[in-house]
Amino acid sequence: MSQLLFLAFSNRLDAVELAYEVGEQLAREGVTSSLHFLDSPDEPDIDASTLVVSLGGDGTFLKATRLAHSVGARVVAVNLGQLGFLLDVPSTEIVEHITWALTNDTVSERLALQITVSNTPGEEFALNEVVVERASPGHMVKVKTFVDEEEFLTYSADGVMVSTPTGSTGYNFSAGGPVVDASLAVMILTPVAPHFTIGRSIVVPVDKVIRLLVDDKPAVLVADGQTIGALGPGEFIEVRQSPTPVHVAATRSFDLATRLRRSLREGHA
Repeated sequence: MSQLLFLAFSNRLDAVELAYEVGEQLAREGVTSSLHFLDSPDEPDIDASTLVVSLGGDGTFLKATRLAHSVGARVVAVNLGQLGFLLDVPSTEIVEHITWALTNDTVSERLALQITVSNTPGEEFALNEVVVERASPGHMVKVKTFVDEEEFLTYSADGVMVSTPTGSTGYNFSAGGPVVDASLAVMILTPVAPHFTIGRSIVVPVDKVIRLLVDDKPAVLVADGQTIGALGPGEFIEVRQSPTPVHVAATRSFDLATRLRRSLREGHA
């Protein structure tokens, strides 16, 4: 049987209480579990056999998926927030869904991004999006975009992002990008507040490589809402499909229409 790991932030007392409560309940069924705080400097005990349970909102889930993806573990996304567009398990049904996931290997595979940075060795990860954005308020950043080796538009904007279908309802949506069903194998290139240029998104297949090159002022690099680096003029990132997807435990059918109605409140979000 898979080991069970709850992930939460230490200041979310509701998440901590729920982890202990559910852990005790499952222990009576012979299931052992542990709780790791995402704001702890320590690394959690996790491998491919671990069932990760994210307790919180979308931010908690994004941090949990980063840990789970690194070892190929599955994630159960429990919603303790208000919107939780990425989350499909209400807290009132957590035991039922964990019990199901412990005995069923069915997963929803979510496309993730692999990011390489010209000035840094190694690779970065994003489930929602990666953004090259302005380094200081009051200034725009000029970014040249390429798909494979073909040059596309050059944007003067607050930033330029590459989003996954999963992330299409987050920052991409706020920037005017399209909502894309998570089953589609595409990446979405969207400018953020572009100045005197085309503001439409470009949707490309995942076998392409997108390059974002900083053309003038310094920029910062942000993945899933976390700053991961800085870019100077002439430096760039390349974004491609990660060779391994994020494995979300498919405990229920939760299609795009349902997500839109529940999370965006049919225009009342």
